[in-house]
Amino acid sequence: MNSLKFLTTLAFLFLISCQSKKASSETLKISEEKMLTDGFKKAIVIYSTQPGDCEYTISVEGESTLFDPINLEASYKKSQTKIWVKYNPLRMPNRCEKANPVEITDISSRN
Repeated sequence: MNSLKFLTTLAFLFLISCQSKKASSETLKISEEKMLTDGFKKAIVIYSTQPGDCEYTISVEGESTLFDPINLEASYKKSQTKIWVKYNPLRMPNRCEKANPVEITDISSRN
């Protein structure tokens, strides 16, 4: 009898946990759609110590060009930081060969 109660409780907890994961992935999908609709782009911060490179660049998902953010906040200056970003291209000389300068107009962390 105790085994049956235990198995029933275990099955119930398993079902609840599956529903929670499904709900959180749906919420994540909705959040991602909202960010893209609001004009944000998925990106990753890249750190480089190579001579002549920009120290921090942004790689936007789906684009081959790297971007050199002139106003990247210190809290985002970590390699491989996943971000949502909005930016404006700048008409100024490049600070490094591999990236085009941009001004960040909005930024937030992404999971």
